[in-house]
Amino acid sequence: MQIHMDNAGGPIAMSGEFTFSDHVPFKQMVTEIFAAPGRSVVIDLSKLDFIDSAGLGMLLLARDEAKKNHRELILRRPSGQVKRMFAVTKFNTLFTVEE
Repeated sequence: MQIHMDNAGGPIAMSGEFTFSDHVPFKQMVTEIFAAPGRSVVIDLSKLDFIDSAGLGMLLLARDEAKKNHRELILRRPSGQVKRMFAVTKFNTLFTVEE
């Protein structure tokens, strides 16, 4: 998985495959984004090709961190396998998902 963070507060873009092996860089990203000021955090998933159950779990941990910091976590444009996983797991009821 690759993570692109915009220093101007724009959306964070994730691409590639999001699996258990990505837990260290994802945790670092979560720490960084919630240390910065702001009201909401947008993660653009439009270029994410694959997510497994560990990736879904890490998104849940990010959501919990957002709540602790009184912020909103928005997941933008999941597609393909990621969108199907969101449908199967009902992630659209747990997150704000922008199509």
